[in-house]
Amino acid sequence: MNSKCYCTGWPLVVGLAASVLALPSLAAPLTLDEALRLAENNAPSLTAQDAKIQAASSAAIPAGELPDPKLVLGVQNYPIGGPDRWSLDQDFMTMQMVGVRQEMPNSDKRKARIEVAEAAVERATAERRVERLKVRQSTALAWISSYSIERKDALFQDFYKENRLLTDTVRAQIAGGRAQPADAVTPKQEAAQLAEQQDDLNRQRAQARAALKRWIGSAAYDKPVGSLPDWPVNTSSYVHKLQHHPELAAFAPMTREAQAKVREAEAQKQSDWSWGLDYQRRGRQFGDMVSVQFSFDLPLFPDSRQNPRIVAKHAELNQLEAERQALSREHTQQLEDQLADYERLNRAVRRNQESLLPLAREKVELSMASYRAGKGDLSSVVAARRELIEARLKQIDVEEQRALTSARLYFTYGESAQ
Repeated sequence: MNSKCYCTGWPLVVGLAASVLALPSLAAPLTLDEALRLAENNAPSLTAQDAKIQAASSAAIPAGELPDPKLVLGVQNYPIGGPDRWSLDQDFMTMQMVGVRQEMPNSDKRKARIEVAEAAVERATAERRVERLKVRQSTALAWISSYSIERKDALFQDFYKENRLLTDTVRAQIAGGRAQPADAVTPKQEAAQLAEQQDDLNRQRAQARAALKRWIGSAAYDKPVGSLPDWPVNTSSYVHKLQHHPELAAFAPMTREAQAKVREAEAQKQSDWSWGLDYQRRGRQFGDMVSVQFSFDLPLFPDSRQNPRIVAKHAELNQLEAERQALSREHTQQLEDQLADYERLNRAVRRNQESLLPLAREKVELSMASYRAGKGDLSSVVAARRELIEARLKQIDVEEQRALTSARLYFTYGESAQ
């Protein structure tokens, strides 16, 4: 009796387990704001930039300090011949010495080193802003692509439903003698083409997820929800903010660093100095001694030593300015190209919404009406349906391209200047 109960219960348990395993995973919704937050929290490149800032800040602490003093130990005037050879305390000139030395770089050199270190910290901070911009922009672009693919995938449910309705219509036409039996194959061909197109969409989904996963990790498998971002595109504001782009702003601390290196090279022409203090111990019958000494660098040959270094640092400074101007021109061109592209995509979106899509739907309706009335052929219906499918997919494409261009403009010239 009990055995029978267990036997009838096990299939139920197994069935429930199989049902649970068959359920799709409950993925959390992934909004654009959440994706941006995850990217900033998880991007290794930002962690690397934080470490770079910390390294530059730590390196700046000792930048203006004096070099470490040196301890000097030794024996002076040690005899190796004569009656007192190999003795430390018999000859009055033999001394056991302990002393300290301190190098004293000139003040201009130390000041320049401090300026170089401080500029390095500012440069690292500016480079972090540039990297943050890249991370946020790349994340937004990947999310927009993933979201658009999901929109396309949702359309295929409508496409398959319309294909089934076409199948029913063709069967009715054949049954009524208003169509050829061969027409029954055409809806099946269309369904196969849709499946092939959806397979390619699945490939694009995998690629988009891989791109998004690079920035936000496993959360990329969550379904993107919400809507395409609608950032305002203000041409005059973007042109005004062009010179405040982080990549261009980073040249300010880079220039200050290069200028400080020029001053450091110029300071090499000034003499550094050092001092030393020695205590010298002799034998008991002789008195101990103390020595004080000072030494000075003599930059006597600047044309072959200091001047070439100064020229080199000036050349690096000129190189930075030329690179800044080149990058500024590049950004100006990119801005003008992207603004022109955005306007083109804006017109394309409106054209699709107001003209191409309504006309494609009207063409399908008219072709279907003619086919049902026995006045048109099925090939015209299928061609019109294919145009409508392509128009609906193209509508998502142009909206996606407009959002991508808007994101590039916003993160490069909008948010970056905040």
